[in-house]
Order: sequence, then structure tokens, then C-alpha cells
Amino acid sequence: MTKKKILVVEDDNIIGMEIRDRIKNIGYDVPEILSYGEDAVEKVGHIKPDLILMDIHLNGEMDGIQAAEQIREIVNIPVVYLTAYADDSTLQRAKKTEPFGYVIKPFEERDLASTIEMALYKHQMDTKLKNNERWLTTTLRSIGDGVIATNREGKINYMNPVAESLTGWLVSDIMYKDLNEVFKLVEDKTRAVINNPIEKVFKKKAITELPDTTILISKDNVERPVLVTYSPLIDDKNNVTGVVLVFQDNTERKKAQETLSRQNQYNEIRAELWKLATDKSLSEDQLITRALQIIGPALNVSRACYSNK
Repeated sequence: MTKKKILVVEDDNIIGMEIRDRIKNIGYDVPEILSYGEDAVEKVGHIKPDLILMDIHLNGEMDGIQAAEQIREIVNIPVVYLTAYADDSTLQRAKKTEPFGYVIKPFEERDLASTIEMALYKHQMDTKLKNNERWLTTTLRSIGDGVIATNREGKINYMNPVAESLTGWLVSDIMYKDLNEVFKLVEDKTRAVINNPIEKVFKKKAITELPDTTILISKDNVERPVLVTYSPLIDDKNNVTGVVLVFQDNTERKKAQETLSRQNQYNEIRAELWKLATDKSLSEDQLITRALQIIGPALNVSRACYSNK
């Protein structure tokens, strides 16, 4: 098994060699000891360490914090700071570089071992999490449905480009806005307002779908039929932490349904009229009355309308 590589950046050569020996004793490799932050920035891409043990106070014009800042812009490598002392302002600067730990001089070998082990593990988990987040973000951005996510209070914390297009809102304008302010719904026939069933999803911890008579009203008051599904976000303790709603424009499907419905209606009318035409027992007036009864619902005509002509 290949040993993990720890790059040591220490301004005191004697201390640097002592640290190297201790790191090797606990099972890691030390490819090089550097005394200058400038050298660490220049060589990190070539050395490719798994972790950098960085003294805050270094030789040269660049201290360890400045070196860590520049390294962070180049590569994704965890940094653990070494220091014998540090004032508050230095520690505040160090925090901004998001280090994976601190080792205070003088230190015990077991403290060094546990700090390095925890830093490597944390970095591995952080990298895995970031990769998963990138994968999820790419997936959500590329699917054809609108996706909106909310927190436990029903405030929006994610919206993909399709959702932006359908709602007319930019994600930058609606972050942490209440879902009901952005995702406005009404019932197609009655025009009754449909409240987003966030609380219902929270209580039942189950997927909820809205009927296909749901209309979405965009920011610019454009109306379109939509199919909407709400799913709870549940953590490892079975607590609902938010809701994800997935929705799609239902306009074309609605048009297809209406076309098919009209076609079926016309086919039924044609069949009824054909039967009527072959019925020899009816008078002309009866034929007209019966024909109007058949086609009336489709054409909005009645026997009275015909009689008035």
C-alpha cells in the first residue's frame, strides 16, 4: 500500500527534520522539507502531497498563511498549521484559509498522528461530499423538469434553470423567499388559489401530487398548466429537513388530451347522425330536433336557436 505523503514547511531545519522523523514513525512519507512559503507554492504541484504541515512563521516575505492561501487556489490539498504561538489577528487570518487542524509546538507524537489522521479523513469526506454535490447539481441542471428545493420553513434554497424559465424568476432573486411568493398556483376551472402543501408533506413524510387541473402563474403573469410533485427531504434521523418539488409544463399534454377528446366526441356524433339518417320513422322536424340534440353540446346550438332563424 502506498504511503500518504506529508509535505513539511518549517523555517527551522532542525525542527523540520525532527518532524519528518516523527511523521515517518507513524507511517507516512515525507518527500521534502521546505523553509520558504514561496517554495511551497512553487513545488506543491510537482510534489503532489496528500497533506501539508505548514508552520505559520516562515523564512522569506511570505508566511505560512499566505502560502496556504495561494496553494488553496492551485490545488485541493488539506493544510495543518504548526505554531508555537499566535496572536488573535494571526489566528483570524488562519481561519479564513479553512485549515484542517492545528499542531501546537512542542507536541507529542500521538497528537501529531491523530491530527494528521483526522485531517486526511475530513478532507476525504469533504472531497466526496463536494463531488456528490457537483454531480447532483449537474444532474438537476440538465433534466427537463423544473426543480425547486426548500428548507424546513418553506424558504427556497435551490432552483434549476428549467424552474427559472417556467416561473419567470431568477434564482439569485428568490433565495430564501417563501415558496408561496414565487410558486403561485390556481385551479384551472374555479380559479381558486392552491396553497403549496408543504405542511402536509412534512406531516405525512410522503410524496404529494397536485391534480392535473393545476395552473402555474409566472412572475410575468403567464399562465400554464403544470404537473407538480412534492417530495420530503429526510435526514438519517428520519427528520424532514425540507421539500423538493418537481414540475413540468403540461401545456402540450393538455392540448393533446383536448384534441383527442374532441375527436372522440366528433366520432360519436358522426355515428349518431348516421343512425339518425337511416331512421325512416321520423318526420323532417323530428330529424332536425334530434340532430340538434346530438350536435348541440359540441356546437352550442339548440332547437330554439334554429327556430329563430
